[in-house]
Amino acid sequence: MSATQIKLWLQTHPNPRFRALFKLLKRIRSAGLPTPQWLNKLMYFTYQTISMLWQTLLRVLFFTPTFKGRLTQCGRGLYLYGGIPLVTGPLIIECGDQCRISGQTTFSGRIQTDQPRLVIGNNVDIGWQNTIAVGTKVVIEDNVRIASGAFIFGYSGHSLDAQLRAEGMPDDESNIGDIWIKQDVWLGTNVTIRPNVTIGQGTVVAAGSVVTRDLPDFVVAAGNPAKIVRQLKEQPYA
Repeated sequence: MSATQIKLWLQTHPNPRFRALFKLLKRIRSAGLPTPQWLNKLMYFTYQTISMLWQTLLRVLFFTPTFKGRLTQCGRGLYLYGGIPLVTGPLIIECGDQCRISGQTTFSGRIQTDQPRLVIGNNVDIGWQNTIAVGTKVVIEDNVRIASGAFIFGYSGHSLDAQLRAEGMPDDESNIGDIWIKQDVWLGTNVTIRPNVTIGQGTVVAAGSVVTRDLPDFVVAAGNPAKIVRQLKEQPYA
């Protein structure tokens, strides 16, 4: 008899003594020590300090050098957090200076493409649980911010034809393409970008949007498919 079965047996037993025993065990399980608040804060501070030191050691001594070994080119100041990104396929990755990349990110390159290429500029943030699937080429220019859950796919990996898909055939060449994200773009949470799309400089794409066609510079786009909902003031550059 498993622990769950024993628990249910005690909880539903016709004998009130067994049900009382269940309630007693439940109180014991949820009981806590009457520790003073100063001790609670000290313990929490100790936990945070140890956790931060451990994560820093892993990042500096293991995560970052390991991921650099997969990159074709890596600039200065790469900051990984939360582990090492998953990289699949024959993908060429070039990364600029001062980039911050979540270890929960997936980078993939289409196997049928000769040297698919991902170019990441300077000062780029790639957040938690993003997927960047490179069909031919994906370029992310300087100062781009990508929030969590984005799906940037230059290929789908499957054929639109049901029979071919069932046979495990890859997507057709006509359904793959480049993606170009120009500088200062901000992609909100859970944004999807289809192949053959360019997002203009300084443009903001709202959370949950699906970008199916090019967007111009300095606009806010939202919806599925994403449409321009606001014009932004162009920022002067020196």
